[in-house]
Amino acid sequence: MVVSAERVRRLALALPGAAVQEHHGRPSFRVAGRIFATLWDARHLNVMLEPARIEALASDREGVCLPVWWGRRLAALQIDLDRATMGLVERALEEAWRRRSPPPLRA
Repeated sequence: MVVSAERVRRLALALPGAAVQEHHGRPSFRVAGRIFATLWDARHLNVMLEPARIEALASDREGVCLPVWWGRRLAALQIDLDRATMGLVERALEEAWRRRSPPPLRA
C-alpha cells in the first residue's frame, strides 16, 4: 500500500494544535512549536519517537522503517511511504504528536 504525502499532511494536521512549517526546505509538523514529524521527501516520513520505540519499529519492520541518527543521537524513525500501511503511519504520527505536545492538549 502506498501512503501519499498529501494523506500524511492531512493526518498530521488533524491532530490537535498541529501546524505545518518549513524546516530546511521541508514541511515539518509541529505542536506547540515542537517538531513531531517531517516529510523528508515525497516518499519518506520522519517521526520523532522515543529511542526505544524507534529501535523496536526499525527491527520489526525492516525495509519499511529505518532509524535516523543526528550525530550520536537516535533522533527519528524514517517510514517508507511506498511500503507502509496507513495504520503504521497513523499510529506513528499520533505517538510522535503525543510525545511533543503539552499536557493540556493530550487531555
